[in-house]
Amino acid sequence: MQTVSSLFNGKLNIFVNNVGGVRSKPMTEYDADDFDFHIATNLEPAFHFCQLSHPLLKASGYGSIIFISSVAGVVSIESGSICSLAKGALNQLAKNLACEWAKDGIRANAVAPNVIKTPSYLDDVRFKKGLFGRTPLGRAGGPNEVASLAVFLCLPAASYITGQTICVDGGLTVNGFSYQPHA
Repeated sequence: MQTVSSLFNGKLNIFVNNVGGVRSKPMTEYDADDFDFHIATNLEPAFHFCQLSHPLLKASGYGSIIFISSVAGVVSIESGSICSLAKGALNQLAKNLACEWAKDGIRANAVAPNVIKTPSYLDDVRFKKGLFGRTPLGRAGGPNEVASLAVFLCLPAASYITGQTICVDGGLTVNGFSYQPHA
């Protein structure tokens, strides 16, 4: 943060937390290493970098924190309970910081995307067919659709929005994930 501070004259207007990873498996198959991986990858960096960035965001007088979360932190997903836990914690952290740091002129929000077309985009046609069948818009989102919301939330036009988790999901969270009973 010393480098950031020197580059931006001791002030930081925007801080985006965008890190994550997932190991998908049934709850009964997770072990302590899987738990540690999800927390260390999805939650700890965001928490600690927020602590480190606080003085710089406060110095700007109108700091904005964006957490890139996931729809997994909003609704249940099959074979992803620990990832859901970590992403849900990010959403809650946005709420807590929105309240705790409002006095310092800092806002905090979470952006929760569905499956997004990226280099790691899944090639599993069966998975995508099932997912898109539950997504009203019937497709994956594009990176620009997530980035556009993150940018907006940092603008003065969004200065009264704080503590929110906003889904960029093609309608998935209003339609829900469905579990198929196992025989």
